[in-house]
Amino acid sequence: MLRFDTPTARLRSVAAIEGLSYLTLLFVAMPLKYMAGFPLAVRIVGSVHGALFVWGGLLALEGIRRRGKPWSWGWQILVAALLPFGTFFLDRGLRADDESFRQAMDDKRRGSQARTDS
Repeated sequence: MLRFDTPTARLRSVAAIEGLSYLTLLFVAMPLKYMAGFPLAVRIVGSVHGALFVWGGLLALEGIRRRGKPWSWGWQILVAALLPFGTFFLDRGLRADDESFRQAMDDKRRGSQARTDS
């Protein structure tokens, strides 16, 4: 399920869409260009994929800057985005990171409620 309510959920969702757009570019648009003489498919799908790639990169930088993720985390995301099916291999780690972020936010919310109730 695509979610955009936490920083990691946004990255995870954009990475999934970006991965699908990359596969569409490689296995649909490129054959249409070279086998069917339809270069517009690459222009359209390539533009969408490029925008999603940049958006994913910006979200990874946001994770490094705001959440204190190491640069190696960002490089891992970049390399995965360059490989076909790569972003799908990251999904498990991003899902776990999102769940821990949500748990930390819930704990923080409960802690602040307990202090205001006292």
